[in-house]
Amino acid sequence: MDLRERISEALKAAMRARAAERVGTLRLMGAALKDRDIAARGEGQPAPVDEAGVVAVLARMVKQRGESARAYDDAGRADLAAKERAEAAVIEEFLPRALTEAEAEAAVAEAVAEAGAASLRDMGRVMAILRARHAGALDMGRAGAMVKARLG
Repeated sequence: MDLRERISEALKAAMRARAAERVGTLRLMGAALKDRDIAARGEGQPAPVDEAGVVAVLARMVKQRGESARAYDDAGRADLAAKERAEAAVIEEFLPRALTEAEAEAAVAEAVAEAGAASLRDMGRVMAILRARHAGALDMGRAGAMVKARLG
């Protein structure tokens, strides 16, 4: 079952359970995916977007909610921060498990070896391999720093 189907089934289950907050978050996820499909059609790409595209949309949603929660914490709005964190938790259920530090290091080493990277000029190829294999499971900002350290 692909991610879209899992989200749809989770929405139906949440509606049956009358879990209003979960239903709201799942509907937001569906709307974000539809928006991405529409944008893809406008860019001449196939719609609906593939699994990697779905994972990217969901990862972006989690990141946005984390940033919002921090902003609410700074503003003293713990209630809104808790709501953002609860939404992020629901979204994270559909993302692949995040790689540990050791797994991330191993993935970077493997990608560097596969790309035959010798200098920072080859960083783009290495990052492309990492994005293709570990979308959603590896923070690309952190991976970029690891690749720079290895190649620099």
